Amino acid sequence: MAIKIDIPQRGVIELQHAVFDVNGTLAVDGAIIPGADERLKKLSEHITIHLVTSGTHGNLATIQQALGFPIHEILRGDEKMRYVQNLGPASVIAFGNGMNDASMLRLAAIGVVVITPEGIAAKTLQGADIVSYGPLQAIDLLLKPNRLIATLRG
Repeated sequence: MAIKIDIPQRGVIELQHAVFDVNGTLAVDGAIIPGADERLKKLSEHITIHLVTSGTHGNLATIQQALGFPIHEILRGDEKMRYVQNLGPASVIAFGNGMNDASMLRLAAIGVVVITPEGIAAKTLQGADIVSYGPLQAIDLLLKPNRLIATLRG
């Protein structure tokens, strides 16, 4: 499974893994943003979904059940970065908003910072390739890859 995109002046990128931070990216105040679960399920037909989080709200089992994908509890930013490193950064698109997401967004082939009511860390914004208005729009970048091409072309 992969999403292959040819970005003018950047080249062909074959994305095999989508790594999502959970709290602040797919969920706010411990509650999944409506529609995120359906979008992730649709996306999983094309690319492998990975969910990582620090578990700020202590309800990982509930969120995991609601989203339908395993969640990896990863506490620090360097651990998230190593997670992406182990997948092979050239095949990863990463999504996040917090300070501990900055290094994984910078390392991934494409890093997407996601704006939610929780906000975004300035350092994370600086390391991202794309800023997305919300998680549904961020997932749609992969479901409608011409959006990625339009945004990232040189």
